[in-house]
Amino acid sequence: MTRLADAGEEALQRIAELPGGQRALTAVNDLRTRVDDLTKKVRGIDALEARVAKLEKELAALKKAQTPARRTTTRKPSA
Repeated sequence: MTRLADAGEEALQRIAELPGGQRALTAVNDLRTRVDDLTKKVRGIDALEARVAKLEKELAALKKAQTPARRTTTRKPSA
């Protein structure tokens, strides 16, 4: 593992020494940070969907409770 880590560090140093290499490394680090932020936000969507589903069920139950029962009246026979 140590050899692999050392090889990775050497590769990053070589990239940084190339013209434009430092800018490329900065862009990659920024991309990693943005992907991490996006991942956190996407994980939160599942919880929000569950909350919305629960609220929709509660709203449907409230609508049913508020709807008055229809009365059927019999017509009076015409004279």
